[in-house]
Amino acid sequence: MLYDEPFLRQLEEGLRGALPAWGMPPSAGLSRLGISENALFLASESERRIVLRVHRPHYHSAAEIASELAWIEALRAAGIVETPAPIRARDGALIVRFDAGGNHRLAVAFEHMTGSEPGGDLVPWYGELGAISARMHVHARAWRRPADFVRKRWNFATILGDAAHWGDWRAAPGLDAPGLAVLERLYVHLQAATAEFGEGADRFGLIHGDMRAANLLVDGDRLGVIDFDDCGLGWFGYDFAAAISFIEHEPVVPELQAAWLAGYRRVAPLAPEQERALPMLVMLRRMQLTAWIASHAETPTAKSLGPAFTAGTVDLAEAYLSSGIGREAG
Repeated sequence: MLYDEPFLRQLEEGLRGALPAWGMPPSAGLSRLGISENALFLASESERRIVLRVHRPHYHSAAEIASELAWIEALRAAGIVETPAPIRARDGALIVRFDAGGNHRLAVAFEHMTGSEPGGDLVPWYGELGAISARMHVHARAWRRPADFVRKRWNFATILGDAAHWGDWRAAPGLDAPGLAVLERLYVHLQAATAEFGEGADRFGLIHGDMRAANLLVDGDRLGVIDFDDCGLGWFGYDFAAAISFIEHEPVVPELQAAWLAGYRRVAPLAPEQERALPMLVMLRRMQLTAWIASHAETPTAKSLGPAFTAGTVDLAEAYLSSGIGREAG
């Protein structure tokens, strides 16, 4: 199983041998930060600390990873968002290849960013997150991408359809026949709603795609954004949907949405039809996450959620379909 202990030990051993690529000795401290899509490690030596991301096999190509880092560097250069800088290896490369258990792995390094996940009253932070999202979207529209830029496209086909990057939501743990029937209805609705909403340039472009609380770092009044691993071409409103990942059922969500919208509109306009589409995009994201916990069952996040998350998705789908919210998607 991917990311079981033998696999992680192989990763750590191989990564330790690769530390000199970033100017750190193999004897440097190396600890796990988290296991999700990728494996994250903190390397420390004397006063220096860097974060290393070892990429999940067979997900992103080297070209896709390089494109992600190119956007991060462009965002930083323009002062759009506080996010850690990618660190080049001693030979100038942004991507380091190393051997782990006889297989080649791809790793990248970032500056360590201080801070912790937002806590307490989230509403003000989501106002700031809306402004950050708007700045990023404005930048994405204007930025001239490198000729070799390539990132995944996040639309219905690749989120839930036959080309879904995160697998089949129908394999979700604990999904029974009545629940399957509800989610099939939601699937058909979302397919039609996203087709009606369309992928016009005013609503679809380069997005972060995963600005949930776990990827935000608060230090004083600074809100930092990390983990661009899911950035790609998607609906701009999907950045809000992703921002409430795993808390879609919480009563505070309407307040978070209002704050996000207010923050966004301080920076850039957002058409009423895009605002009306947000509940639809939230359900699309929730279905995507339901597929993710099935295809990434070995990760700590998926293990902690399990069948209860699937049941929650069914409950949210029933409420959404019965209310008719989001039927006017564009």
